[in-house]
Amino acid sequence: MSPDGRPARDPADNSAVGAARAAARGPARAAARGPAGAAEPGAPGTATGAAATAAETEAGLLARAQAGDAGAFERLSGAYADRLFMLLLRLLGDRAEAEDVAQEVMLRAWRGISQFRGQSSYFTWLYRIAVNEANRALERRARHPAKVSIGTRELDLPASPAEDPYRQAENRELRRALGAALAGLPPPLRTAIVLRDVEGLSTQEAAEIADVGQAAFKSRLHQARLRVRAAIGDEALVTSGG
Repeated sequence: MSPDGRPARDPADNSAVGAARAAARGPARAAARGPAGAAEPGAPGTATGAAATAAETEAGLLARAQAGDAGAFERLSGAYADRLFMLLLRLLGDRAEAEDVAQEVMLRAWRGISQFRGQSSYFTWLYRIAVNEANRALERRARHPAKVSIGTRELDLPASPAEDPYRQAENRELRRALGAALAGLPPPLRTAIVLRDVEGLSTQEAAEIADVGQAAFKSRLHQARLRVRAAIGDEALVTSGG
């Protein structure tokens, strides 16, 4: 127990928090960091380089993380941190709240990684934790309502530079309307449309993350699309590529 009366945090949890904080610093970090399987910069073709490549595969990092290696966990989860943060931002519509939830997601992942059995990909498992934590945050918000809408940047639907100013203004209004429509959906429906139509995941991937069968997921997605269509109109959905 810490001096202020709160439960003491395991020092290894700092790696989980570090991965979450890294996500909030912008998508550029993902490109700089590269995929989990990428080797550290060095002399390719050498014995050392080959060993580093083998050591840094996702499977290798996962095994080390499950054995208690916090650094391996940070590298493993850090490869998905930027994308996970954007998912939370799209689901929650609030950067500060998304940052807090991202930290909780990483802490839960770290504390539960020894129970991960590989029945789905690590990405799917991590995303499922994120969706569950976002839904808990939305439930807490519902008990203490505040107006939080999903902004145009979170939807990532930029206007083409070739469009005339009138068309650009029209699309900005569309994105605002779409953000408001998504913010008005109940969490299961919002999750379905964000995973499938905004994140661009396959129905199978999205259903696994939502932890439902594909038929149930398709039903949720259909309901979500109907509600959004009713809110912003068929023509607007066609314009946005929906």
